[in-house]
Amino acid sequence: MALRIENLSADLGARRVLDGVSLQVAAGEILAIIGPNGSGKSTLLRAVAGLVAPQSGNLRFGENSLPSARVARARLVSLLPQSPQYDGEISLEEMAMLGRTAHLGAYGAPSQRDKEAVESAISLVAPDLRNRILGELSGGERQRALLCRAIATQAPVLLLDEPVSALDVRFQHEILELIAQLTRERQLATICVLHGINLAASIADSMLLLGKEGRVVASGTPEIVMSEAHLSAVYEVPLRVAPHPISGRPQAQSLWKFS
Repeated sequence: MALRIENLSADLGARRVLDGVSLQVAAGEILAIIGPNGSGKSTLLRAVAGLVAPQSGNLRFGENSLPSARVARARLVSLLPQSPQYDGEISLEEMAMLGRTAHLGAYGAPSQRDKEAVESAISLVAPDLRNRILGELSGGERQRALLCRAIATQAPVLLLDEPVSALDVRFQHEILELIAQLTRERQLATICVLHGINLAASIADSMLLLGKEGRVVASGTPEIVMSEAHLSAVYEVPLRVAPHPISGRPQAQSLWKFS
């Protein structure tokens, strides 16, 4: 099933941060959202997750509107926020079990199904970290632990806000490969916010470019969105776009000359 958003607008205080945003992402596909700081990327994910109340717009998964009740929404939509903070003493299993919060009963005791979901997530994402605690983990390992929590939810919609920020090149590629694998194997509708526009173009089936005013500047395939005209206008720096020599995906290079 597809996640569809139509004409979504949202305010933070007196400021409009999203203005008439529409998008669609199907099961088994990755939509990458790019745009400068302040263009509303994180707010868009939070609105889909039900953490920001939009002023207008329709949000649908399949034929039904996304439920407004937070627990019901959390069973359909899993959000990995930017730089979440957790106690360093929490174990990987405890972290993954947080992803089952929306499924736990009245007394909060995990069922066998919850335990199986956690075990499945750990086995798939971080089996080598099973007996570790968060305070012992490197940046890349911590991102995998946080991804365990998101996957354990078993929600069909996965939202990722800067999942590779502050990671080196190796860990960036490891995490993004894992996200792509999970999206295909579990037929997730995945939306990923990335500052790295070339990383976004390398992983995305489709892309959405937001401008500073929270409006859609371009949407579609990476080849459509990653045009020199679109990117140079939005990021306000001269950029050249050419196919990657191996993948053929569009990649941008700055033409900025430092004095």
